[in-house]
Amino acid sequence: MNTKLPELSVFFPFWNEEENIEKVVEGAIPTLKDVAKEWEIIMVNDGSSDRTEELGKKLAKKYRNVRLINHTPNRGYGAALKTGLTSAKYKYIAFTDGDGQFEFKEIAKFIDAIKGHDLVIGYRKKRRDHNLWMRLLLMYLLKAWDFLLFRFYVKDIDCGFKLFKKGAVEQMMPLRAEGAMITTEILAKAKAKNMKIAQVGVEHYPRKFGQQSGSNLQVIVRAIFESLLLWWDIKYKRF
Repeated sequence: MNTKLPELSVFFPFWNEEENIEKVVEGAIPTLKDVAKEWEIIMVNDGSSDRTEELGKKLAKKYRNVRLINHTPNRGYGAALKTGLTSAKYKYIAFTDGDGQFEFKEIAKFIDAIKGHDLVIGYRKKRRDHNLWMRLLLMYLLKAWDFLLFRFYVKDIDCGFKLFKKGAVEQMMPLRAEGAMITTEILAKAKAKNMKIAQVGVEHYPRKFGQQSGSNLQVIVRAIFESLLLWWDIKYKRF
């Protein structure tokens, strides 16, 4: 990448990530200095019960471009993403999951791809999840479900690494999903608005600390309910 973005907001959703938050945030700062003239980091603490909030406050005090937003109580992954998207102040908005499974320096690929597009979504070139077979099964079921309801197909629907133009985010509002269906909502609304989407391959690393929650039954049931509400919103143009 030869030129810097004029401005870039980055947010990370955290839920019980006390062992990841400092590494994720501080690891992103050198890259942000290289890729953007003006930048900010937003830490979205989604009702953590560990030391995530305490460490987030410490980071916000240490770095002037870093701030913390707390949810009380825990609301869900979609709620954390909505808070990050609506709180971002700059023209470009990026996020990666706060679990340390992505290398933020790969944002350079997304910045190269954003020209001529409204959003850039990552796809994991090789997934490194625990319980990989279950995660892959859920991914393929979600792809089929999304194609059936919304008629779109992408390589990796729920990859937690994306870059948006702020204007594109504003056209998607209001976002309804509070849980894992947030990514489907974003992509379905982008399709409904005829937005241009680029896809970029990224490396995916094993989670070293914390626990995944995306494959538990409560999350899955919530996702089905939210997807049906989304279908209704899009069919009757309620956004």
